[in-house]
Amino acid sequence: QVQLGESGGGLVQAGGSLRLSCAASGLIFNINTMGWYRQAPGKQRELVATSTIGRNTTYADSVKGRFTISRGGAKNTVYLQMNSLKPEDTAVYYCSAKVFAVDYWGKGTLVTVSS
Repeated sequence: QVQLGESGGGLVQAGGSLRLSCAASGLIFNINTMGWYRQAPGKQRELVATSTIGRNTTYADSVKGRFTISRGGAKNTVYLQMNSLKPEDTAVYYCSAKVFAVDYWGKGTLVTVSS
């Protein structure tokens, strides 16, 4: 089992920045991909960004050039630097970790961007 804990959400004005952090605990030895997803009210959960253990990254088109995902020195941490935030970025952001074919999820952290 892997447990994930997110932090760093909050309220920010449009154009501002936030940095989300996530740390995994438990059976972390086999974690490969870690990432961030988000779910806005009334919408489905969507991918924001992912990073493999080899630091290969993917981004949703809507955040390219504004968000940066990074892995910490320890393989069980992942960060999301969010710049130039827009009201449409408002959502609950979830950290994820993949261990072989199993996806683990954090409880989420709320990001609210005011206009």
